[in-house]
Amino acid sequence: MTDQPAAESTTLIELDLWSDLVCPYSWVAKRRIEAAIAAFERPHDVTVRLRAFELDPDVPVGGGVPVSEHLSTRYGGGDAGTGRLMNAKASEEAQADDLVFDWDRAVRANTFDAHRLCALAGEMGGPALRSAAFERFHAAHFGEGMALDDHEVLQRLSAECGLDERRVAAVLASDEYGEQVRADEREARSMGVTSTPFVLANGYAALSGAKPVDDYLALLRGVATQSV
Repeated sequence: MTDQPAAESTTLIELDLWSDLVCPYSWVAKRRIEAAIAAFERPHDVTVRLRAFELDPDVPVGGGVPVSEHLSTRYGGGDAGTGRLMNAKASEEAQADDLVFDWDRAVRANTFDAHRLCALAGEMGGPALRSAAFERFHAAHFGEGMALDDHEVLQRLSAECGLDERRVAAVLASDEYGEQVRADEREARSMGVTSTPFVLANGYAALSGAKPVDDYLALLRGVATQSV
């Protein structure tokens, strides 16, 4: 059903979505926000800025530690079942979103370098290419058991997204875009954000966690009509 006030509004909407590439709910939220925009009366008046956030910036690089084991250690005090329960809950949440989570293969990863490459994608190809990089990295982590802190993996995945291989190699060999990632994180933390996903519309209307599509649509309509 069309919301007439939203259809008649001239308000442009900018959504900032903070997410981590190893957060299943971030992937879910991204897909649901895209669905909400498609259902919105004026989808072309909405822009999405994907922002970087590391849930665990101190996680060691490498090691091939299964996600379930990592979560059990971090949140369950060593209880091996904690990680499996958390993964099962995420899978249940994402059932309607056609997302594939293969928890038997997913491994823990430090996401700083992957976030830097997403920033590179944004510079090279704008929001569309950055979105493609986010999607490829999410799918590789959750569905293919790839380590997002392995430079060879990142090089290959970036090439699949259409990023220039030499440019990717140069970024990985440097600290380029690191400050952009840190700036995103500082801004989020200045608002009290400690987890992902977190979405902010036009700088004032926020939702945290993975919400139903209707909630994101209501957010868009509320901002459009200045009723939130």
